[in-house]
Amino acid sequence: MRDRQIRFIIYYLLFICVVSCSKPKAPTQYSDDERLPQIFPEYQDVTVPCNIAPLTFAIEEEGTNFITRLTANGNEWIYEGDEVCPTPKQWKKMVCPETSIMAEVFIEKNGKWTRKAPFAIHVSSDSIDPYISYRLIAPSYVTYEDLTINQRCLENYDESLIYGNMSNSTETDGQCINCHAYQKYNPNRMQFHVRQYLGGTIITYDGKVERIDMKTGRTVSAGVYPTWHPTEPLIAYSTNHTGQSFHTNDNQKVEVQDTHSDLMLYDVMSHEVMPLERDTNDLDCFPFWSPDGKYLYYCSAHYVKRDTAEAVSKEFDMIQNYKKVKYNLYRRPFTLDSRSFGEREMIFDAAADSMSATLPRISPDGRWLLFTMGGHGVFHIWHKDADLYLLDLQSGNCQPAKVLNSDNVESYHSWSSNGRWVIFSSRRTDGNFTRPYIAHFDGKGNFTKPFELPQSNPRYHHELMRSYNIPEFMTGPVTISPQSFASAVRKDSIKAK
Repeated sequence: MRDRQIRFIIYYLLFICVVSCSKPKAPTQYSDDERLPQIFPEYQDVTVPCNIAPLTFAIEEEGTNFITRLTANGNEWIYEGDEVCPTPKQWKKMVCPETSIMAEVFIEKNGKWTRKAPFAIHVSSDSIDPYISYRLIAPSYVTYEDLTINQRCLENYDESLIYGNMSNSTETDGQCINCHAYQKYNPNRMQFHVRQYLGGTIITYDGKVERIDMKTGRTVSAGVYPTWHPTEPLIAYSTNHTGQSFHTNDNQKVEVQDTHSDLMLYDVMSHEVMPLERDTNDLDCFPFWSPDGKYLYYCSAHYVKRDTAEAVSKEFDMIQNYKKVKYNLYRRPFTLDSRSFGEREMIFDAAADSMSATLPRISPDGRWLLFTMGGHGVFHIWHKDADLYLLDLQSGNCQPAKVLNSDNVESYHSWSSNGRWVIFSSRRTDGNFTRPYIAHFDGKGNFTKPFELPQSNPRYHHELMRSYNIPEFMTGPVTISPQSFASAVRKDSIKAK
């Protein structure tokens, strides 16, 4: 009896060893298909940073069995099944700078194997900032409940909460949170807005957290869209009266418009607000500092209410004529000693081509201006014709960033701190949810094919029912806890002067 038990244990251990030690192998008998495999996300022939988290993908083809072979630096890795998920240890061996990871996908169907056209994942020696942050929001038009500002490590899959509105919302009083921004990618110098219940602007500066009430008698509103001065404790804002209207016979159901907007400067140390002088018929929005802090870029539209016998408000007049509102790009020189701005200068005349430009973002070297352009308006996240354009500030040449664009929305975008990567929001996946895409920039005006933010579960973005909003690069994580932010939101606000 004892010998029989010993033999059983030995056979069982041998069986476990055979099963656990056997590795899948790529088929040796197959036919070639010249078409690339259908995978999600679409990582065929993308360029990635040398410090990015492992790219995982799912094979979206019909078949009974799937084998994928990845080769790099003389090594190979075989994956069985319709999901290809390299481990961090494997990925680290693959991503040698200025080399490529080759991928071969084999599909078995009706007892026969087919190899799809191989593709490459190119690895750049240009690293990327280790963190990004974004707001996660349901794609609703008029209502919301649970909003969060999250941060994600790009070198792995770690995601954490910066602040969530449910920390302070009640059954009767809710919050909107938005517009997180940093001074020169520094997570220790940050701001975001809390709207409605306990509203105010939360500003953290080297560990000090304050809630500011920026509304004054001389401004259109409190601060809205922010941009930090690159070196000084100053934040430029647009101040806006924003509303929504809805179409009844257009597949773009919502139109977001500013009926009034202006620019102002806020001093973090003195809590002082300085409105900029302007024409009341100009709609100034989305400011952004040049890297040297000598210019403030922004977009602006000139709109004068029609002189008609019908007594309508400017707001209703703009709703009726929303396609006539065209924004151009401008800049104003800034003198730090006197905290004064000079006369504005037009940088790009989009209206001359019956277009509308918004969201100017300057590369860290000060040469390139990336912006979004569509047929009308300023809030292009709802406009399917919105594309990204690149303006060379040295030559004045402006071209669409074709490799970044799709047949759906391309909207908010940010440069990495070394100027070699951009991240932007796009609805190309399904037309409903914005997802973050990253692309390499060579510093000479050329982008590579963008790739979707990698996840440990390759089908994660098929399942996530929220949009990523305002992806921003950071040199590290925000270390102030969500509970500390929640406590700061509950404190009395400081009234701006």
